[in-house]
Amino acid sequence: MNNPKRYTITAALPYTNGPIHIGHLSGVYIPADIYARYLKLKDKDVIFICGSDEHGVPIKLKADKEGVTPKEIVDRYHEMIKSSFDRFGIHFDHYSRTTNPTHNSTASDFFKKLHDKDKFIEKETEQLYDPEAKQFLADRFVEGTCPKCGYEEAYGDQCENCGTSLSSQELINPKSKISGSKPVKKTTKHWFLPLDQYEDWLNEWIIKDHKNDWKPNVYGQCKSWIDEGLQPRAVTRDLDWGIQVPLENAEGKVLYVWFDAPIGYISSTKEWAEANNKNWKEYWKDEDTKLVHFIGKDNIVFHCIIFPIMLKAEGSFILPDNVPANEFLNLEGRKLSTSKNWAVWLHEYLEEFPGKEDVLRYVLTANAPETKDNDFTWKDFQARNNNELVAIVGNFINRVTVLTHKYFQGHVPEYKDLDEASIKALQLLNQHPDKIGDKIETYKFREAQNIWLSLARAGNKYLAEKEPWKSIKTNEQETKNTLYIALQISAALAVLGRPFLPITCKKLYDILKLDDGITWNDITDKAEYLPVGHGIGQSVHLFTKIDDKTIQKQQDKLFQNTDDKERIDHKPVKKAIDFNDFQKLDIRVGSILSAKQVKGSEKLLELKVDMGFEKRTIVSGMAKHYRLDQLPGKSVLVVANLEPKKIMGIKSNGMILMAENAEGLSLVNVPENAKPGDIVN
Repeated sequence: MNNPKRYTITAALPYTNGPIHIGHLSGVYIPADIYARYLKLKDKDVIFICGSDEHGVPIKLKADKEGVTPKEIVDRYHEMIKSSFDRFGIHFDHYSRTTNPTHNSTASDFFKKLHDKDKFIEKETEQLYDPEAKQFLADRFVEGTCPKCGYEEAYGDQCENCGTSLSSQELINPKSKISGSKPVKKTTKHWFLPLDQYEDWLNEWIIKDHKNDWKPNVYGQCKSWIDEGLQPRAVTRDLDWGIQVPLENAEGKVLYVWFDAPIGYISSTKEWAEANNKNWKEYWKDEDTKLVHFIGKDNIVFHCIIFPIMLKAEGSFILPDNVPANEFLNLEGRKLSTSKNWAVWLHEYLEEFPGKEDVLRYVLTANAPETKDNDFTWKDFQARNNNELVAIVGNFINRVTVLTHKYFQGHVPEYKDLDEASIKALQLLNQHPDKIGDKIETYKFREAQNIWLSLARAGNKYLAEKEPWKSIKTNEQETKNTLYIALQISAALAVLGRPFLPITCKKLYDILKLDDGITWNDITDKAEYLPVGHGIGQSVHLFTKIDDKTIQKQQDKLFQNTDDKERIDHKPVKKAIDFNDFQKLDIRVGSILSAKQVKGSEKLLELKVDMGFEKRTIVSGMAKHYRLDQLPGKSVLVVANLEPKKIMGIKSNGMILMAENAEGLSLVNVPENAKPGDIVN
């Protein structure tokens, strides 16, 4: 959408059965916050909405396990999450919760409107029932053996070992997580949203309208779901924790959490509008409003298929313009696991690294999993802090402010007769607002932050070349010119860095005595950021180094706290081969277009792969390691010159490279900018 009147930005509602970790920050909240802050600096009409997701089975399970009420669980984690966001600098316009009365009435009214318009299918189905507890069992209340991989602790909706989506009735030897007894089948009534009736519309809306501007992983996953064929999905559950279904014949039934939760964006907006004397409908029902959802990739189907169908069925709401979902962030080479405590928790980081909130923001943005899964390591965290924030940004600002006070009593000196190097420095500076803005507006936050860092690099290079500490002895005017330019770069770093490092840039504003009301448009429209004669404050260290001892402590903590103390048992290296034999391999970059299970096989998938020069069918044994919806849009490495081979009756033309460790197989990471057909040497 070009030039919208206003923006509604939502960040996925965090689930209140645990605290926030770096995977959540990297995947959702930091990119959303960068986008919202940037648009506000552009003087756009923006609301940035979020809130706690407080219903659903996992909360009930946790409450039962701890012997407390679900309300006690959600109250505890709501306060922890909200406080952590505030301290970390994630600035929502409104942060609500789905147990608030406004949300209850909004979700109930939404359901009733769809019900009154005959948008649901009402039908009776057989579901598992716990005869001891005397209640129906939602998917997460059932545990058993996965029929795909044999994992004995699979949930009723998904096997966390192989990632396969399941139904509770598919499990082998199912048992109730409430009483431990064997469940029986019993008839119950529910309301279903017929997703299949919207397939043609989805094809038109997603496949045609958003093919070029949605991320490949988002578009690919949506296409895969639609191509597989959508089925009616229940929007109610038999549960005693949640929003009661607002019908007379629905006692003991609540709204399914994935019907209830996204409506939380709307109810949160209503609360904000009432508190600020605004009209909430302008942000959800005006076609001149751009709606953007920031989510993790595990929520793509809900925000790109189910919620849009809900909005379409209701009839009066706008639809999302974009859903820039990130991939997953790993930790020290392994998947983040909350159950195994293999995570870096935000509330703990804030206690252990006071004053370094922006360091984590910077590192998670620099290493964000925007197009592929990425890895956070404490060593990389240390290196980026010491070698980039301290040595490049902090060093430049410190030198400029110290020299300005030393030579010109802390005032911006007068310039004249700029030489070629200074003119080029100004020209480079004036290109940065548009360069950074273009990247942010296309959700390329890693590149945007790197362009900002390049401005600090250029500033250091300019100072090193001009050597004002030497020219002050022979040519005072040249020194004035140099520090005038360097101060303009410093001010630009302060304004342009606000979306990325808001706490640090507030300190830099104070040092430079910048007007807090200055906008992105102000620095785009003029070359001078600090006028001649403007006084600045004394220098302070924006960043400090992190030592090896601090990093080692964090690494030790990971292995001490995790329930999984296993180490990788490396297999011996195979017999050496001749280099000429290795050179015969033709390894190319490919991009997975679609994936489906090979009939009659539990481990094989049939993949369609774009090789750049052609599209191929490749059969790969990764079904136990990846869900079908995870694969479309992924870049892979393919041995392209293997003889084609028939596997399960399918002609397979190539082999996909995978890495193996103690946790199983995973796709080999492909360089960020690699394109299908690129050769790997």
